[in-house]
Amino acid sequence: METVLIYGLVYSATLALIAVGFSLTFGVSRIANFSLGGIYVFAGYVPWLLMQKLGVAYPLAAVLSIILSAGLGWLIYWAMLWRVRGFLLAEVIGTFAIGIAILESIRGMGLVGFGAKLPPFAEGSVRVGELMIDYQRIFVVIVAVVVVAALWFFTHRTRMGRGFRAIAQNEMTALSFGVHSNRVAAFSMAAGSVLMAIAALTLLPLGLVRVDNGYEVLVIALTVGIVGGLESTAGIILASFLIGFIQILTAMYLGTHWVMVVYLVALVIMLAVRPSGLLGKSKELEERV
Repeated sequence: METVLIYGLVYSATLALIAVGFSLTFGVSRIANFSLGGIYVFAGYVPWLLMQKLGVAYPLAAVLSIILSAGLGWLIYWAMLWRVRGFLLAEVIGTFAIGIAILESIRGMGLVGFGAKLPPFAEGSVRVGELMIDYQRIFVVIVAVVVVAALWFFTHRTRMGRGFRAIAQNEMTALSFGVHSNRVAAFSMAAGSVLMAIAALTLLPLGLVRVDNGYEVLVIALTVGIVGGLESTAGIILASFLIGFIQILTAMYLGTHWVMVVYLVALVIMLAVRPSGLLGKSKELEERV
């Protein structure tokens, strides 16, 4: 039971970190940003490249990675998305194509085989009950809590955050009060990219920086977002805990090769039972017809 609780908490925090950026962008601008998988790997590859090729210290390389990821999200919006905004299929295809282009470009630059390795923020481990937990996994939980708290403060206590909420609730009314829709949407793309970069810098030290991570992250973000409700931060947190603990139990009793199936089963069940998600506010089918 102790193992389930501790590792379930760590894995739930991992899922929340991955999904919150996707949820923020969709919740504000209704843009399903499928390029975030590419941005995740980009955010991990940049500091490794800076350290290996230019000898940049890791803290500075990590900050530069976050800044460049924000700029990339901003650029994606103004280079393509603002032209097709409102056409969901075009948004999905366009952002998915950009994400694949980023991932395959990184692969072409030499990130193949065993990939790269980012240093952990802290070496060592601590005993929790009968388990030894490394500091990096504890740091994952701390960062997840800080990110969610900071996101709540930003959206409820800052002018730009209130603009986010206004656009999310009713874009036409927000426009009549002087909120610039495109600027807010572009900023939400940048903010979602920053959150994904933070997730990458926090999670990738636990493994390797691989191109395939981008595809896995996209599946996780989409599943957690749909189960919890794409526009609901509270729903994302709830879905992260549910899926995280279910996956830990699945790995313990059925085997790790069944873990990915949990995502697919959760996705299918939620779409069949409640398409808007656990705490989503999107209208149900019977309300739309």
